[in-house]
Amino acid sequence: MKILYSIQGTGNGHVSRAREIIPHLKKYGQLDLLLSGTQAEVGLEDDIKYQYKGFGYVFGKRGSIDFGETWKRFDSFNFLKEIRELPVNDYDLIINDFEPVTAWACKLRNKKSVALSHQSAFLSSKTPQLEGFHWGKFITTHYAPATEYFAFHFEKYDEHIYTPVIRSEVRNLKIGNSDHYTVYLPAYSDEFILNQIRNIPDTNWQIFSKHAVKGYVKDNAEVFPICNADFLSSLATSKGFLTGGGFEGPAEALFLGKKVLSVPMTHQYEQQCNALALEKMGIPVIWNQKEFNLKLKRWVESDDIIKVNYPDETDGILAKVIASR
Repeated sequence: MKILYSIQGTGNGHVSRAREIIPHLKKYGQLDLLLSGTQAEVGLEDDIKYQYKGFGYVFGKRGSIDFGETWKRFDSFNFLKEIRELPVNDYDLIINDFEPVTAWACKLRNKKSVALSHQSAFLSSKTPQLEGFHWGKFITTHYAPATEYFAFHFEKYDEHIYTPVIRSEVRNLKIGNSDHYTVYLPAYSDEFILNQIRNIPDTNWQIFSKHAVKGYVKDNAEVFPICNADFLSSLATSKGFLTGGGFEGPAEALFLGKKVLSVPMTHQYEQQCNALALEKMGIPVIWNQKEFNLKLKRWVESDDIIKVNYPDETDGILAKVIASR
């Protein structure tokens, strides 16, 4: 059986999950990989057959998407060319993690495809979502259409939704409790983060930055370029995790028994909904920059940790995906 696994390359979460899923998929046949987008620092260990530009957003430095740079980088003619040229009919099974080129290539050719993504969870009304109409919801639900859906979320809100895929490299980490907090806020500048944490005495921070070319130390923080191994080591031994409104990062921190503080990007529907779900679980959320300093101090002073149960179900889920073809 020939399988195409298509992965979204905006952010590190999709690629991180793919690192765990790929070895399982190889058991079922010949596997080809497609990656589109240019915003992921975490890499794949396997060869990528199709490397596309696709269409994804660009992180800003003020807590939101950089819409100007996003549209500047989007090449609609190239996007349509990638859709036309992708040979989806050569494959017996196509699995898509929120990747638009493959999704629309399949839709235009009436080719069956299976969505295996966190975003698929938002198709259920049972998942925590913002009230009212939001363009973000429309985009999220139409960005990468499929014919069948398997989803991941912080809790099993519906029948087609499963708890997060926790990478083996995370499950096997040696957990400690050092004196630092780990930070990953890709939509904020280093300067903004440093200004917030320097006001909290007797704390140490390890910041993993999309904007740093090389590591440096400033005040009570160490700043590192993104590196998967260094990040996991920091997270496993941290006192807590300060992060955005992503999915995989908070899920892995919760699995490791760390306290989490979420700062979702503004005007980013998915992250806002993720933060709403986390808040319903009892995890603090910073909804706007005005409350950043106060909530950060409260979080540092708190010892509240939310316990979760994320069993390893990857084999079973993928067996259902294969059976659905």
